[in-house]
Amino acid sequence: MDMPIPNPEILLRKGRVVERLQAVLPVDAVIFDEAETRAYECDALTAYRCPPMVAVLPSSTQEVANILRICHEEGVPVVPRGSGTSLAGGALPTADCVILGVARMNDVIETDYANRIIRVQSGRTNLSVTGAVEADGFFYAPDPSSQLACAIAGNVAMNSGGAHCLKYGVTTNNLMGVTMVQMDGTIVEIGGAHLDAAGLDLLGVICGSEGQLGVVTEATLRILHKPEGARPVLMGFGSAEVAGACVADIIKAGVLPVAIEFMDRMLIEVCEDFAGAGYPMCEALLIVEVEGADPEIDHQLGLIKEIAAKHDPVAVQEAESAEQAGRIWAGRKAAFSAIGRINDYMCLDGTIPVSELPYVLRRIEEMSKHYGLAVGNVFHAGDGNMHPLICYDANKPGDLEICEEFGAEVLKLCVEVGGCLTGEHGVGIEKRDLMTHQYAPADLEAQMAVKDVFDPGWLLNPAKVFPLAVSDPRRIAAE
Repeated sequence: MDMPIPNPEILLRKGRVVERLQAVLPVDAVIFDEAETRAYECDALTAYRCPPMVAVLPSSTQEVANILRICHEEGVPVVPRGSGTSLAGGALPTADCVILGVARMNDVIETDYANRIIRVQSGRTNLSVTGAVEADGFFYAPDPSSQLACAIAGNVAMNSGGAHCLKYGVTTNNLMGVTMVQMDGTIVEIGGAHLDAAGLDLLGVICGSEGQLGVVTEATLRILHKPEGARPVLMGFGSAEVAGACVADIIKAGVLPVAIEFMDRMLIEVCEDFAGAGYPMCEALLIVEVEGADPEIDHQLGLIKEIAAKHDPVAVQEAESAEQAGRIWAGRKAAFSAIGRINDYMCLDGTIPVSELPYVLRRIEEMSKHYGLAVGNVFHAGDGNMHPLICYDANKPGDLEICEEFGAEVLKLCVEVGGCLTGEHGVGIEKRDLMTHQYAPADLEAQMAVKDVFDPGWLLNPAKVFPLAVSDPRRIAAE
């Protein structure tokens, strides 16, 4: 088979860009060989792939500024990348782009225990932030399931949460300030070590902006004292609807656990097989954790078990040791990996009012039968952040398209019951065409006007977040 002949104009542009990048970066920080760039062709949404023109791995804010200035002058799009764990295609490249990966930027810059802050480079992994302070009795609260691998850069971009966000909030509630580089290479400081910055809430604009406005190179994060203790309890139920109703009643009663996690039978079985967590076999399982001193824990768990008793649980198991508690959470944290061993799947991310959990779970089950695809549910039930895992066969023609149609209907349902399209995974490419289902044209126009201010050339993270039908004319006009 004849190989396609590369476009001479594209090759010339690539050569010029590579030459300029090599002049400001170490030799091993510029990756342009076609075989090597394939390592960056996708993120965790592996259904879509496109090798970038070039990938660069800077080690400092100044190197990021140099890269962006060159790309700005050359009119080359830039896709920021943390650890590539995005489940929404947030770091998917385009064929003419430069991938800017921050994996080498992983230093701790400053730790200030008196003011309970830590300043890190944005390539540092989520879990290693806690690792840097836990010996002194502190921790960083947001804990996505991918926390072993995901970078702070991606957490800021997507406003990531995690199992313990019910009590401690998501990234925006724990982010104090950032160093960010704009597309033209300008370095700006937003927020800082103080509680609230004066003037416009620019930090609130940056957190969750999905790399549309600038590249975050450093982050000042809130760290917290470790609680005296924590204890989870497992509660099994005869149906997903009943478990959902139990969650709604716990929240309604004013009890605030640190986490309430939901798993249905499919996930219970695969996680138990994978991690040996000791889960009871039932139709739906809740992991409810509370923390504090032992008397406080006993009191809270007593109230929770009283509420659960009204829903006829088929099993109640309270952790009796730190080792048992660790196994319980190991099973939950392994959910995505566990199901990935047995099936291709697409992980959704929609948020709903907790009171709507029973109805939405019933509708998802009905949709599963309609589309002929199995779906497993594992999610942060306390704040209604759902993560249905739709199983499909990547080798079966048409299965991916059916899966995407099913997923779109689930996300539309989330909006219809008063929720939103995303809780922590972001929009990326996965949900961009659904944005019109949640936002009116005027809302999208306002969001794109913000991007105009920060990135007037529309070069940062192209083809993400905004529906192409409304954003392409704007991007083309900006060229």
